Amino acid sequence: MSGAVTVRVPAKVNAQLAVGAARPDGFHDLANVFLAVSLYDEVTATPAETLTVTCEGPDADKVPLDRTNLAARAAELLAARHGLSPDVHLHIAKDIPVAGGMAGGSADGAGALLACDALWGLNSSREELLEICAELGSDVPFSLVGGAALGTGRGEMLTELPVGGTFHWVFAVADGGLSTPTVFGEFDRLTAGAEIPEPTASPALLDALRTGDTTALAAALTNDLQAPALSLRPSLADTLTTGTEAGALAALVSGSGPTTAFLVKDAESARTVAAALTASGTCRTARVATSPTQGAVVLPA
Repeated sequence: MSGAVTVRVPAKVNAQLAVGAARPDGFHDLANVFLAVSLYDEVTATPAETLTVTCEGPDADKVPLDRTNLAARAAELLAARHGLSPDVHLHIAKDIPVAGGMAGGSADGAGALLACDALWGLNSSREELLEICAELGSDVPFSLVGGAALGTGRGEMLTELPVGGTFHWVFAVADGGLSTPTVFGEFDRLTAGAEIPEPTASPALLDALRTGDTTALAAALTNDLQAPALSLRPSLADTLTTGTEAGALAALVSGSGPTTAFLVKDAESARTVAAALTASGTCRTARVATSPTQGAVVLPA
């Protein structure tokens, strides 16, 4: 057992989030086109006498440090499968917005899983790690895989997608978070009595990703959770307008929000849009990133 293992794991943006009707188990069937973006958390696993979690970085005080943290749960599930005691200290260096619809918690779960697997010398197969990821949560498998993928079921069944170029994004980080279950609950309220179509991936969007066509991708971005997120947090509309007026090709709420995502033409446009958003006072901060990027990876010691 080595001294410490650090894993870097990316945030995600949903280029498409199509939501079906609520299932009997309370989840919704999704057609979820994930892109991994170049904002990262790092999770370091070190041998310890008992399972502990610490965290540093923006909004670290909002990250639970108990067994509800997906990083802690990942260590417990992996240890249980191998008859081990999860005696590990997990340190999370946060750079992905907390409760921002960018899968930061899911990223930490995937990062901890890979870090503990390496620390304990288990050499688990990718299939086994993905099984544990799916048990942890709908977005966790994608955090492990990265790149671009279509998530079906509740988002955990992944089909990797080809991407023909680099896409430039700006993310506006809002004050406070939005709870994913609350946003789905608002979706159910807003769509009550309506016929909800079966969620399917947009052929135009998949084609835009494959060819690397930013303009076509901008035209195809959709998020069925945007209306419920705006209903719960109407001020996000001002953020979306600000980014669009500053030159973004498209603007949408990222996942369940409240982070908003802006697809832009190139790195220079990204800097311009980020500066306008920061100056507008409609968000707390704006971050520039590109996609796709690789999933969870063990960093050299």
